Amino acid sequence: MCPGRREREGAEVTQRRKQSRQGPSSPRGHRRGQGELEALVLSALRQAPGPVTAGWVQERLGMEFAYTTVMTILTRLHTKGVVSREREGRAFAWLATSDEAGLAALRMRRVLDSESDRGAVLARFVTGLSSDDEVVLRELLREAAEEPEE
Repeated sequence: MCPGRREREGAEVTQRRKQSRQGPSSPRGHRRGQGELEALVLSALRQAPGPVTAGWVQERLGMEFAYTTVMTILTRLHTKGVVSREREGRAFAWLATSDEAGLAALRMRRVLDSESDRGAVLARFVTGLSSDDEVVLRELLREAAEEPEE
């Protein structure tokens, strides 16, 4: 067997293995990012008229996701403190306690908390901001400094 053919066949096998591990692709043709499912579920909960079941969330997501997937995401969001739940018969009713911005802020705090030199991380973050974002950050810090402490 010639080396070129062996490389092609090896690449085909690798591609088939990769596809079988990933399962069916999403309708947009890619796997969702780590926080994308959480954001979708949280967005659906924020549109709810009140506490709702996982089945309600699943319906709002277009039945694209298995019930167990929705339950897993809701449980993760509950662990992060972004949603609350209350017993409703044998199931839980879920309610958003934060929005997508709150979820993103939580992720940012967790990254910051995982680093040993917080000052260096914050310095790098600030120096990477656009001038518009820097203005927003300065304004937010000014407003926070002016708020009376309780």
